[in-house]
Amino acid sequence: MSVLDTLGRPVRSLRLSVTDRCNLRCHYCMPEDEYVWLPREDVLSFEETAQLADLFGQLGVDRIRLTGGEPLLRRNLPSLVAQLAERPWLSELTLTTNGVLLADAATELKAAGLHRITVSLDTVQPDRFTSLTRRDALPKVLAGIDAARRAGFVDLKIDSVITKGDNDDELGDLLEFGRSVGAEVRFIEYMDVGGATHWRPDAVFSRAAMLERLAGLYGPIEPLPSPASAPADRFQLPDGLAFGIIASTTQPFCRTCDRARLTADGVLLLCLYAQHGTDLRRPLRAGASRETLLNLLQAVWKGRADRGAEERRSVRDRGTYIPLRVLKKDAHLEMHTRGG
Repeated sequence: MSVLDTLGRPVRSLRLSVTDRCNLRCHYCMPEDEYVWLPREDVLSFEETAQLADLFGQLGVDRIRLTGGEPLLRRNLPSLVAQLAERPWLSELTLTTNGVLLADAATELKAAGLHRITVSLDTVQPDRFTSLTRRDALPKVLAGIDAARRAGFVDLKIDSVITKGDNDDELGDLLEFGRSVGAEVRFIEYMDVGGATHWRPDAVFSRAAMLERLAGLYGPIEPLPSPASAPADRFQLPDGLAFGIIASTTQPFCRTCDRARLTADGVLLLCLYAQHGTDLRRPLRAGASRETLLNLLQAVWKGRADRGAEERRSVRDRGTYIPLRVLKKDAHLEMHTRGG
């Protein structure tokens, strides 16, 4: 079954959050000292998560990315991976992690059927890592990446959020680290989504600036073909090394976005910038039939008109998207709740 929204976009990819908790405090996502968390009793069981995933599969989803918060904080996560990996409609099952707990989990995740891992890593400098994340955990992340390679994950990716004055001088270092571990690096522009309470326009290091910096380091950069719905535009260095750039702030890809997001407590979000979602947990736990839930999902997606990043780009006086006082009242507005 193929369902299109108001702009003709299908739903093909599901970002599935399994927890809102995180063991890092990255400056662009969790810069504050205290947070409001989802009630534990509201968090979906793995069986409930798989039930809802099957409904998305009926609507055309064939790719799932497990996210958080930090998904490896969720106890027995390989059990969920094993359940989802058995779904015949699923062609791609991936995980995004900060890598802190990956060393102890990689082998079990591979055995459970996980296809690919993306590690979020914004710096390879120990002191800077501590400054940007407020945790001294770089050795654990590096050990996690090594463990993932040894476990058999050959298509590793590294996601690096680049902010001006913080780590924009490390583009080359991050690419060379990716080369050394066999991982493709994707640079991400700093976004002003919920949680980025210190966001400011002059901290954005744009795709254009990244390409200029890299051309100065390596020589002419060539574009590579990318799927229309892929968030990253891919490029290669003169020596053939490939990398990506996700330019959601300066060059949004809203018109081809085929992603739905499901929070750990079962709220469906149609955009990373969405301020409201659809609660699927309540009808699920109230005993709603599969048909009723499927009809609800169809209706919500068909009515989707979200173009959050495009709309934000057109705002003249662009400051913090969601004020701190509002974030403190609703954990669903936080980036660490909605899968980053």
